[in-house]
Amino acid sequence: MKKLIIGVLLLAVVGLIAWKLLAGKDETPREKQKPVALAENTGPFNQSYAELLNAYYAIKDALVASDTAKASAAAGNLLKASDALKINEIQGDSTGMIKETAKSYTANISTTAKVLADSKTLDDKRKQFEMIADAIWSLTRTVKYSGQKVYWQYCPMAFNDKGAYWMSNDSTIMNPYFGNDMLHCGTSEDSLDYSRK
Repeated sequence: MKKLIIGVLLLAVVGLIAWKLLAGKDETPREKQKPVALAENTGPFNQSYAELLNAYYAIKDALVASDTAKASAAAGNLLKASDALKINEIQGDSTGMIKETAKSYTANISTTAKVLADSKTLDDKRKQFEMIADAIWSLTRTVKYSGQKVYWQYCPMAFNDKGAYWMSNDSTIMNPYFGNDMLHCGTSEDSLDYSRK
């Protein structure tokens, strides 16, 4: 009788183990999860963002040429483009956080562009430019601008070896912090390309 009870218990344990092992397996294979698609921003937003970037690149080019007058004029254009950025056209922002963050960055860009435009020396303009570069890079990442590829470049020797970054629309290094003194000093550290290919 003992052997019968042990046999039944052993059979029940083996059946329970087999059931547990097989219960977790589906007969149909699951589909691979697809990556989340980025929402494309509207044409009006991308157009206004392109104007913002073009004004920024004009400052960069003026600083590469060590031209304070052109840098001031370009900073005025950046201020206008920043204030005119069509933030309400940003797509894929169900919580409103992207738009609020973008407003904060554009306010920073506008304020700093005004200071850059009013700065008298090339060194002061370059210091303001560094702050603008950081804000525009962060803004570009936040809104996932899809109009063009942008490069994040770095010069380790800027500002007495503190180092500084800037954005470029070209992978070729054209250093705005040293101009002709060290025109090609720096490296491309990162790039963003949210365009759909």
